[in-house]
Amino acid sequence: QTVLHPLGAKYPPSTKYRRCFLTHLIKKHELAGAEPLDELYDALAGVLNEEESTRCYKSYLLPSGEPITLCESVAIVSGGTTGLVTWDAGLQLAQWAIENGTLFHDRTVLELGSGIGFTGIAVCKSCCPKTYVFSDCHPSVLRALVENIRLNGFVLEPAATCGIPAEPCGGETEATNCQNPKLIVAELDWGSVTEKQLSDLQPDIVIAADVVYDPEIISALIGMLQKLSMCRADGKPPEVYIASTIRNPDTYHLFQAELEKAGIGWQVIPAHSNSIFLSDVQPNVTILQLFI
Repeated sequence: QTVLHPLGAKYPPSTKYRRCFLTHLIKKHELAGAEPLDELYDALAGVLNEEESTRCYKSYLLPSGEPITLCESVAIVSGGTTGLVTWDAGLQLAQWAIENGTLFHDRTVLELGSGIGFTGIAVCKSCCPKTYVFSDCHPSVLRALVENIRLNGFVLEPAATCGIPAEPCGGETEATNCQNPKLIVAELDWGSVTEKQLSDLQPDIVIAADVVYDPEIISALIGMLQKLSMCRADGKPPEVYIASTIRNPDTYHLFQAELEKAGIGWQVIPAHSNSIFLSDVQPNVTILQLFI
């Protein structure tokens, strides 16, 4: 049910992961005095002879049972970016969004620093937004993002991908999307984005995960938030939620201090203690609601 699951067969996890999983599973059988199935030995023999790849698939199950499958880099840093893997804060933000789905229902959502797309795809599959704008600025990340959106059954209008070519990962694109939000992939550089670009998007809600990790980008992020505060035609600023894994408390506190200097209020929304996407020790994730 796990090793030979159709989803894992079609979109296999990394070679290293499958090798470790099978070795551990066989060892647990042997320690319990049970005879492992021949299929397990066959699967291990196959994976031992398999070459490592720089990319792999990861699949997550939503509360509905529907999967999200992503093509990811096997390395945390790849091609000069950390944006080609899924980070813990993105998983926690997705869970919080699913638990508060009415906030997103039939609204326009802008995600900053979408990476390879887990949070946005989860929101689009679970929360029925009217429009969802994925955004990032690294070319490799944008290509992987487009491919993952298509891999999960969503159709992007040609004009909505900003001319970003897909980067095939070897899998077939699914076509089983049951909802039809308008999906846009935007190349947004926080330092150079214009108010005109943001006003064209008209977001009701702005979300971001794991974007507060480097003191050097905090100023550009806050500048982006200030531009967003004036982008809506009705004069009402969008609601803003930012999830962060607190790896360096000094960086996180600097972000809060700079928010206060800019006159942006904030309050902490506790992340859920029992994650539906993570089974190991929970990271120190905090979600801030900002008042821009």
